[in-house]
Parts: sequence; C-alpha cells; structure tokens
Amino acid sequence: MALPININDLVNGQAIEWERLEFKQGWNPEEIVHTLCAFANDINNWGGGYIIVGIAEKDGRPILPPAGLAPESLDRIQGAVLTLAYQLLPNYFPLIQPYTLQGQHILILWCPAGDNRPYTAPITQGKAAQRYPYIRFGSRSIIAKEDNLRRLQELTARIPFDDRINGKATIDDLDLGLIQAFLQEVKSDLYEESKQIPFADLCLNMKIVNGPKEALRPLNVGLLFFSRNPEKFLERSWIELVIHKDKTGKNFSEKYFKGPLHHQLRAILDYFRNNVIEEVVEKVAHKAEANRHFNFPYEAIEEALSNAVYHKSYEMDKPIEVQLWPDRIEILSFPGPVPPVDAQILKQNKRIVARDYRNRRIGDLLKELHLTEGRGTGFPTIRNAMKENNSPEPVFETDEQSTYFLSVLLAKEQIITAIENIPFNNLEELSHFLNTLSDQASDQAKTSDSKEKEILENLLAKLSDQASNQAVQIIENNLNDKALTILNILDEPKKRVEILENLGLSNHSRNRERYLDPLINLGWIEMTIPDKPTHQDQKYKRTIQGALLHRLVLGLNSDKE
Repeated sequence: MALPININDLVNGQAIEWERLEFKQGWNPEEIVHTLCAFANDINNWGGGYIIVGIAEKDGRPILPPAGLAPESLDRIQGAVLTLAYQLLPNYFPLIQPYTLQGQHILILWCPAGDNRPYTAPITQGKAAQRYPYIRFGSRSIIAKEDNLRRLQELTARIPFDDRINGKATIDDLDLGLIQAFLQEVKSDLYEESKQIPFADLCLNMKIVNGPKEALRPLNVGLLFFSRNPEKFLERSWIELVIHKDKTGKNFSEKYFKGPLHHQLRAILDYFRNNVIEEVVEKVAHKAEANRHFNFPYEAIEEALSNAVYHKSYEMDKPIEVQLWPDRIEILSFPGPVPPVDAQILKQNKRIVARDYRNRRIGDLLKELHLTEGRGTGFPTIRNAMKENNSPEPVFETDEQSTYFLSVLLAKEQIITAIENIPFNNLEELSHFLNTLSDQASDQAKTSDSKEKEILENLLAKLSDQASNQAVQIIENNLNDKALTILNILDEPKKRVEILENLGLSNHSRNRERYLDPLINLGWIEMTIPDKPTHQDQKYKRTIQGALLHRLVLGLNSDKE
C-alpha cells in the first residue's frame, strides 16, 4: 500500500527535513537497524523518519538518478526488514513500500516515532551482540549516552498529545472526503488506492488511528485534520480573530475560524489577504516614482499564524487568539515555546533551533501541505519579510514560566505628510484616518520638542481642499449641522450649558444626547472628569482627533484666505 506522502517531495527534502531522511544505495542491515531504532526513539519528537534504499547519498543528500535495486531483490529485502524489526526491543515495525523513481526500483521504510520508547538495537549482526539505544544526531544514528540517554529515558512511554488516541471519538468521526482531498493535494499514490481499500486500512496506513483492529480509535492529529468538527473532541481547537476598529479597544468585531486545522489556517490567511493587506504608496519629494510597500507583508503573517497552529498545545482548551489593530497584528497561543527556548533567546535576532517539538504529527502534515517550513526557519522568515517591506522589527514574547507565546507584527507606517489627496467615503473612514493621524502626532510629540499644535499643522499641511470638503459633507450627512460648530467653539474646555447656549439650545438631556454624545462616541470630544459624568465641574474638550478635524475642516481653509 502506498505511503501518504509525495515521493518526489520526500526524496528531494521538500516535505521532510534532511535529518529525518537516510539514503542507502544497497541493503546494509547493520546500519539500517540502528537507524530504525533511532527513528523509533525520536528523541526530539520530530516524527520519526524515512529510510530510502536504492539511492546513494553524498553529505546527507541523494545522488540522482537512483542507483536502484534489482527487481528480484525487493521481496527478499522486505522480508529482511521484518527480521530487523524483531531485533529491536520492544519490537518495532515500519511501513514498507516499493516505488519506481526515474525508472529505477527503490524501497522506502516509513519509520514513525514509536509508542514504547526507549528502543534498543544490537550493535552488530552477530550472535549475543550488545544492545544500545540509538538516536538521531544530525543525519547520523548514534548511541545515546549521558545527557541524551537521560533525555531518552525521560521519554519512556510518553507520546506527544497530537499522536495519542482520543477516547471520545470513533473511526466514524473521520471523514473519507477530507482524507482523500489531502492525499490528492499532496499528490500521494495512496489517493487512487483509497478509492478501493477498506476505510480502516486507509486510516491505519496514514497512522491516524491506533488500537486493536476490532476497536480502532482516531488519534488527535487525525481528528484535527480529518474530522469536520474537531472542536467536538478537542475543546476550543479553533482560531479567534478580534478586529479592532480603532485603538480604544471598545469598537470591535469577532470572527471564528473552525473546522479541520489546515482549513482554519487557510481561511484566516485568505481573510488577511483579501481584507487587511493593502499596498502603501509613499510619495517622496523630488522623486518621480513613489515607494510601494504593504501595510503588513503576507509572508510574515503566513509564517506567524502557521507557527501558532503548529506549536500550540491542543491539550489545553485555549484557542489561538489573533488581535487585529489599526497599527499591528497580535497572535497569541498557549503555552510558550518548549525549553530551552525562553524569553531571552526569543529576543536574539538569529535562527532558533529547538531540540524538542510539541506536535510532531501536526508539523508533518502542515509541511506536506506546504503550510510551514522545516525546523528553525520561522523566525528568520518573519524577520526577513518585515525587513524587506521596510516594516518595524517583529516582536516575539513569552514570560518566565513560558505560559504563552505572543507574536506582534507592526504595520508599515505611511508617510501621511506626503499625501496630497485623501478621499473619504464615509464616517468610518474619516474617523479611522483621524485616529491614525492622531497616533502619529502623539508618537512625534513624545520624541520632539515641538508643540503638539505645530505637529498637527505639519501633518495636515499638504491635504487638499477636496479632503476638507468631503469631511464637511460626511459630517453633515451623518451627524447634524451643529457638530462642526461644537468643535469650533471648544478652543478651551467648556461646560455643557455653555456649549448648548452657543448653539441656541436649552440645557436639556435630549440636546446632550443629540449633539454631544455622538461626538464623544466618535472620540472627537471628551469629558474632563470622565469617571463622574454628572459632576458639577464637568466640562467638554476636543481630543487630538477633534483638534485634527477642526484644523482640517475649519482652520485650513481660513489660513488660505
């Protein structure tokens, strides 16, 4: 029966890291049994590995085209593999499959991580040979000693959560359509066979079920990828997206991405691609061509979300939380990274290689779907994408107890002062623009000796009359005819009675609700004593946004006159 992986991708190291591949030109039982043992022990929780017989290697890389095996030797070698499997203690049986690659016969041994670590193998093929536990070290199989031996002993019968049986589900909770769609996408030869073989045999061959044949149960990884509603069996195994309309945190909406894990990831990536990522155009003085970048580079978002899906613990009933702010994206997952990676290591601007992984099977399936890369490439990929986009450096954070992992991608700042025309289509767009502009003014005020008023004037210096006229029209259409007057008279804080008298209105709560409350809700004016709305000394004043709007709509045109 074929293996659930694309063989060309496998041989060329595109779906599996090179450390997990071993190439043998011919049959060498002594070396092969040691590698079988090392992959079964899987000391780093990488997910085992593959032994490919019939392909020579140089420096851990295949020499192609394959040397190949004689067709008449295939049955004999498969029988010899079973003999080696009995030499391991406890006994361990890989999946064996012959293939034809570039016109030559090869044999592939898929060696998933074993459930009964540690495994030992004889050091030689002679009788009464001593036995040792073997592990992978780079692309070699070595005897586990000292610290490595202690680490291996600590893994005794410890199976990562994604590779465990889920007692809440049955094999009927796995969906044949999802399995076949996966096999077809990765171009596995098992796809055609899946149309004919029994469903239980298919699931066994994909290693997504375990147990006695009469009572097979799905593994957690099988439910996460191949059940329609994995959250039924693994609580809150979804992605939550909170979309903040402004920086106050009060105006937001939520979206939930559920279903198979790879469907969740692709759905939220599609959302960002279609609704969030925008091209940023910066007009530079004395230069004909504008600088073109993106507010967020897609590659950085893709890698950060893929890392969260790959590395979170599905044993915890906490979803992946994504917060989308006007100026940043925050991706939070639980718990934090696996030791020895800690808060200090995360701050280092270099490749981070962990010695252990939380989800060995989830990682394999994501790699086969090309939704994540090999080990240690995530942080460099994100940093490089942000750097190439001229975006701020990303932030990676955890606490001392490693209870969470936070990735923060900051937006590419647009040069507002270089924009000559700002079209506003509605009140929401106008408010968003004012929020963005006021944040920039606040940031500049922290690092500048200039007065805030001068900063605001500089930010608005190149706005056109069209922007002013559009802002006036939107306010009059969506609020009332007195909104601009209120902003105009608040050169200094005033009590409600003063404001309403200036408008020719009585000091009645209905007038407050009609004329003042909408401006407070928009963030254009605020109370001087917000905790006590009815305080006798309560006054109202313009916010930074309100000052910007006043300057844009009223002050700019008067200055030109």
